[in-house]
Amino acid sequence: MPAEPRAARGRRGLAAALSALLLVAGLLLAFAELADEVTDGDTHGFDRAVLLALRTAGDSADPLGPAWLEAAFRDITTLGGTPVLTAVTLVTLGYLLLAGRRATALLVTVAVGGGVLVSNLLKAAFERPRPDLVAHLVDVSSLSFPSGHAMMSTVTWLTLAALLATVQSTRRMKVYVLAVGACLALLIGVSRVFLGVHWPTDVLAGWCIGAAWALGCWLAAGWLRPRESSRAVD
Repeated sequence: MPAEPRAARGRRGLAAALSALLLVAGLLLAFAELADEVTDGDTHGFDRAVLLALRTAGDSADPLGPAWLEAAFRDITTLGGTPVLTAVTLVTLGYLLLAGRRATALLVTVAVGGGVLVSNLLKAAFERPRPDLVAHLVDVSSLSFPSGHAMMSTVTWLTLAALLATVQSTRRMKVYVLAVGACLALLIGVSRVFLGVHWPTDVLAGWCIGAAWALGCWLAAGWLRPRESSRAVD
């Protein structure tokens, strides 16, 4: 009798892994399509329309909505910046190392560090300048495509959420943790467009490549977890 539940769990795990792989492939394809459209200039009309729609008519420096909304987006965007993501990553690594989860700590290091490398390589490859259509409401200096904030917030927050979800005992808690990570990444990406420092397609591309990377890390975490557990028991 015990063998049947284990076999069923194994089939569910395999199905989940295959679904995740298909989703990774779909996200990479979506990124490739976006990159091709951006390179050809086919997204220019869409990008311009969205940025202008978020500004008061006749004043490109005045975003829509009350002053508190702009202040809120300024705060939200910092959650995807290098200082915050670095601090969160280091705190997580410290916890994992103290808990004896060295393999998972290595996974987080590769996920975040590799994400930074991929982001910088892609920016250098596409060399898309920042929007000059509206005023920038925060300081920026790097290239535009894909959005580093959108990509790295997705990589970091979704990777950490996925790792935290693996130790939750109920489906409801797993969904909640993953939803929080996804919402953070979405809000940070939206903040970059609202503040005028990224074209919308920069952010869409950042979400796609970041989610693909985070899902790959989730698959690796699923492979590592039972091995770490067995060593802990020994």
